[in-house]
Amino acid sequence: MVKKLQEKIAQFQDANMIREKGLYPYFRPIESGQDTEVMIDHKRVLMFGSNSYLGLTNHPKIKEASKKAIDKYGTGCAGSRFLNGTLDIHIELENRLAAYVGKPAAVLFSTGFQVNLGVLSCVTGRNDYLILDEYDHASLIDGSRLSFSKVIKYGHNDMQDLERKLSILPEEAVKLIVVDGIFSMEGDIVKLPEIVELADKYGANIMVDDAHSLGVIGKLGAGTASHFGLTDDVDLIMGTFSKSLASLGGFIASDAETIDYLKHRARSLMFSASMTPGSVASVIAALDIIESEPERIQKLWDNTNYAMKLLLDEGFDLGPTESPILPIYVRDNDKTFLVTKYLQEAGVFVNPVVSPAVPSDSSLLRFSLMATHTFDQIDEAVDKIAKAFKEVGVTTVKEKI
Repeated sequence: MVKKLQEKIAQFQDANMIREKGLYPYFRPIESGQDTEVMIDHKRVLMFGSNSYLGLTNHPKIKEASKKAIDKYGTGCAGSRFLNGTLDIHIELENRLAAYVGKPAAVLFSTGFQVNLGVLSCVTGRNDYLILDEYDHASLIDGSRLSFSKVIKYGHNDMQDLERKLSILPEEAVKLIVVDGIFSMEGDIVKLPEIVELADKYGANIMVDDAHSLGVIGKLGAGTASHFGLTDDVDLIMGTFSKSLASLGGFIASDAETIDYLKHRARSLMFSASMTPGSVASVIAALDIIESEPERIQKLWDNTNYAMKLLLDEGFDLGPTESPILPIYVRDNDKTFLVTKYLQEAGVFVNPVVSPAVPSDSSLLRFSLMATHTFDQIDEAVDKIAKAFKEVGVTTVKEKI
């Protein structure tokens, strides 16, 4: 007898359908460090699919800091922060991060995803409201699903829709507006000044997910609130370490009372093993480098502006992006896979984003910049992308005109 679970799983054929076409683009094994060039199948491939915006993942100071931490503390903490898994370097990093983003206190989680699960599942109650941008990251959506609060979504960066939703909510309820700082696929920046105005008008609080903003915007890369000069107006600032900060883990920063509450109520913190010593030391070293080498952020933006101009001059549709995340719209699932395969064979790594992550007519290549890319690498990649579009038969904006 076939058991029901296996029967249900057997109905999942999405990945096999792509494999049968020879277009499967996921779980591609990389044989080298995450850098501007990587090795795949023993071949050189330009990496334009990484979130290492400042190019720090192979920095010798970070690797050395991680090794020293392992020598001193071992490879793991064998428990949660709540019980036996708090090290002195956890506290050191929390203090550094709080100062970095301009908040009184912070607490570390083992991953960024766990931050959003833990915070959103407990910070509001049964009679309260979580208000999310419809393009918020999956971790924010999943965290809101674990909450007993009512969840409301508004149109992406649509301030009129946000105000309509806020205006009908009970005055006495807690209302938390939850947004990405830089949206991870579209690359545009949240309209934080307008959100602050609406939050003041309707008595709401604000949480900003700065996963893709840290190291990218704000003073010394301190994120979205810093970018707009609105740090005091944002109640909760979340960030991850797997992008600009060259490690793994995440944090939430806020006032001391809120952080203390989360330490005793966020289940993904209390019941997960704490960040490994090597990961913690890596983040501390990354912060040291960001503070001592601010020119890295400028180089990231020089590369971003250079690549954006090249792509626009070629006639590509980049949507509303304002960041090192450049979505190159294909607007067809199958052609997105075809272009991705063509580029991989040509030595360029990009990420395909297709439905159900986005509607098929919004499918895209996610092309992202690092501070360590050279202009020559960008030239080569853009040239190959243009050839791939022609080979596959994708029409650019310029060609439509």
